[in-house]
Amino acid sequence: MAISLSLQELAQRIDGKIICGEASSQFTGMASLDLAESADISFLGNEKYFQQFLYTKAGAVIVPEGHDFQNSGPALIAVKNPSLAFSAVISHFSEKLATFSPGIHSTASVSPTAKLNPDKVCIHAGAVVMDGASIGDGTEIAPNATIYPNVSVGKDCKIASNVSIRENCVIGDRVQLQPGCVIGADGYGYEFANGRHEKIPQVGNVVVGDDVEIGANTTIDRARFGKTVIGEGTKIDNLVQIAHNCIIGKHCLIVSQTGIAGSTKIGDYVTLAAQVGVVGHIEIGEKVTVTARGGVTQSLEGGIIYGGKPATPLRHSMKLEALVRRLPKLADRIKALEKAASAKNS
Repeated sequence: MAISLSLQELAQRIDGKIICGEASSQFTGMASLDLAESADISFLGNEKYFQQFLYTKAGAVIVPEGHDFQNSGPALIAVKNPSLAFSAVISHFSEKLATFSPGIHSTASVSPTAKLNPDKVCIHAGAVVMDGASIGDGTEIAPNATIYPNVSVGKDCKIASNVSIRENCVIGDRVQLQPGCVIGADGYGYEFANGRHEKIPQVGNVVVGDDVEIGANTTIDRARFGKTVIGEGTKIDNLVQIAHNCIIGKHCLIVSQTGIAGSTKIGDYVTLAAQVGVVGHIEIGEKVTVTARGGVTQSLEGGIIYGGKPATPLRHSMKLEALVRRLPKLADRIKALEKAASAKNS
């Protein structure tokens, strides 16, 4: 049976205003403006897609409020944030398709000392839950994920395939761990003695707050002692490395291939764009943004956008970059002046 949503139901779900279109019209899917068909809902979230909007075949489009859209094609619903509103559309269709079937697969390995309700969790084929681990109700553990001894996983979590959560780590409620991420591997700690690198024991853990999402193949190391912390609501992209004893605040955004060295403290609502590098033992204040490929070499004051290597306030960083681009021309001018001066003196 096809999943449908009427224009009126859509407007109510996203708290939008119908600009044009029949309230009873039914839609059965969602798509981008350029791929949508008459039964699909789409959205205009960025002005650079306006040409696609003009020619879209979508049956309904979510548009930003405060604009006069002259359109005789799709039905239109105006909202403050079309992109966010469209997320509710995605949730509607995906939640209808998603299934949660409690139970433990016959090939899963679950320790008899693990604490869980088999009627309220879903553990797939090949997953391993070791001694003393605790799994909250509504949590789903995908094939070949490994939950090590004495781990605590909260309610309604989604643990994807090949995830490893190491000993004694704590995962909050509604956490999503994407395929292959590793929570609680040993921190990278060594001391050089007698001509060799001696490993320092890493006996702490990782504590992940509620509503955190951690991307595929991201690694978060356990503390040397104490804990590495990922704050509530923080979203971490794929291929991120967070070292031992880092404290990441609430509702941060950490984008792909960022690396954060040990014992760094990051405040709430910080954004680290792609491939940012952060040295250890510094503090980054609240609501900082570091632009892509920024290199953070010292503590940063909160509420400022930084860029460059080393990271400085963005305006200053952009001036330095502009000067660097001018260096070849400046070098040519200096050579010309030296040549002229040499000719004059000869």
